[in-house]
Amino acid sequence: MTPALSISHLTKRYRRGTLAVNDLSLDVKPGDFFGFLGPNGAGKSTTINCITGIASPTSGTIEVFGVDTVKRYRDARRLIGMSPQEFNVDTFARVYDIIDWMGGYFGMKAAERHARVEMLIEKFDLVAHAKKQFRDLSGGLKRRVILARSLVHDPQLLILDEPTAGVDVELRRDLWRYLQELNKEGKTIFLTSHYLEEIERLCQTIAIIYDGRIVRHGPKKEFVDEPGGLEAAYLRATGAEPDHAMVPA
Repeated sequence: MTPALSISHLTKRYRRGTLAVNDLSLDVKPGDFFGFLGPNGAGKSTTINCITGIASPTSGTIEVFGVDTVKRYRDARRLIGMSPQEFNVDTFARVYDIIDWMGGYFGMKAAERHARVEMLIEKFDLVAHAKKQFRDLSGGLKRRVILARSLVHDPQLLILDEPTAGVDVELRRDLWRYLQELNKEGKTIFLTSHYLEEIERLCQTIAIIYDGRIVRHGPKKEFVDEPGGLEAAYLRATGAEPDHAMVPA
């Protein structure tokens, strides 16, 4: 079976010499809900930027459903939906237009875009907000808009970078429900988050990156069944001393 995402010996060194990702390899199975964990500066964002074409790998290969992201960038990018941590939108734009414009970026015809945007606005409970400017929305509603925008072209791989950052507990759980529904429908999801509860609740497979390398990778069960659960496993993998891992007595 062709992996949804295959990264082989990825290395990224920036012009000033910083080695952000160092010989990283991993595969994500189709239909998986994959959690990508690591502390700030570990290489998570650089890896995502290389997957999506924002950054160019120094060496190594990345394929999305068998499509090389460098050699066939346009084809690969159409397979990816990206929901970034930062709100990279025109804050004066209306919700409907933000989602619609992304469909145009991917070459969708007007009628197809309209049907897709209407469906997503309803799915993410944005009907009452469709004509509002982005700047007038709450943080949770903004997150829904960004997620809907990432899905307008019906990508096969959805990449989520801190999708619930800055939202309250109730709205976070609403977003979790949306994501679980998408995954049940067959969408492959690649999630980064600093909320370990979120990773534990949603993901089936987990990889931990530290200092540009994958230091732990496996089924979620292997992490949560350890003494101290996922938090202790994460702290150990990222260099915490055993007595700092908060393993219960």
